Amino acid sequence: MATLTVPTTVPSVSEDCEQLRKAFSGWGTNEGLIIDILGHRNAEQRNLIRKTYAETYGEDLLKALDKELSNDFERLVLLWALDPAERDALLANEATKRWTSSNQVLMEIACTRSANQLLHARQAYHARYKKSLEEDVAHHTTGDFRKLLLPLVSSYRYEGEEVNMTLAKTEAKLLHEKISNKAYSDDDVIRVLATRSKAQINATLNHYKNEYGNDINKDLKADPKDEFLALLRSTVKCLVYPEKYFEKVLRLAINRRGTDEGALTRVVCTRAEVDLKIIADEYQRRNSVPLTRAIVKDTHGDYEKLLLVLAGHVEN
Repeated sequence: MATLTVPTTVPSVSEDCEQLRKAFSGWGTNEGLIIDILGHRNAEQRNLIRKTYAETYGEDLLKALDKELSNDFERLVLLWALDPAERDALLANEATKRWTSSNQVLMEIACTRSANQLLHARQAYHARYKKSLEEDVAHHTTGDFRKLLLPLVSSYRYEGEEVNMTLAKTEAKLLHEKISNKAYSDDDVIRVLATRSKAQINATLNHYKNEYGNDINKDLKADPKDEFLALLRSTVKCLVYPEKYFEKVLRLAINRRGTDEGALTRVVCTRAEVDLKIIADEYQRRNSVPLTRAIVKDTHGDYEKLLLVLAGHVEN
């Protein structure tokens, strides 16, 4: 369930553009007006606002926002204003240019989007960067990481609910054998995780647990410091329990010494129109604190205000 709230009656797109233009004019910027408008419009409406703004004022809305805003608030507004496919392309491109936890971001995009969403992100990547996501991922990664990430970002999974139980049983046995032999990057392990439908993987991993007594991720914890194993565990979690994966990303982002604004911004931006309500419920269950309260405790100013709006917080 999404947390984004859109008014029952939305002003005309030309009115939204006019109000945004007003927010940029005169002394100072009216950040509250920007939050009130963009924070309560869905992707289709935001795309229309960008198009109309450019046609009316001869200026790209993103460039206008970039000139007026700064710091974490600017990053949040600019990411939120992007079409979801463009946003994924930008996040993926950034991930191919740095090393810190970037492999996780690439895996997250590949495993938590629908087949069409991932395809659209790859198309947006072509349009924006004049090359393919696949070639950048291949260039950026090496060894086992490349072996896993390249097929993940290239995949187009079947999305039906049909499950082949015989196959689930066979592949559960195969996975157990490979993991028992510590062949974590074996071609078959990667083939199953990168190509099977999420429903099929779920059935396989349920059979794995029933037959062998452990969650697969428990068996993938042989070496807690092994970064490839950590990525493999995150891949499994993203495919089967995305809400648990995102809850952990938020928990680590908020509970560490000094907030990881990059991760907090990314999760709120990319999930507000998808399943942030489910993630927030999981966060409260796991931490005994509402996500919005954790955001208030760790952030401030306009950045905090827009995060709360996107997370569905309602002022009493």
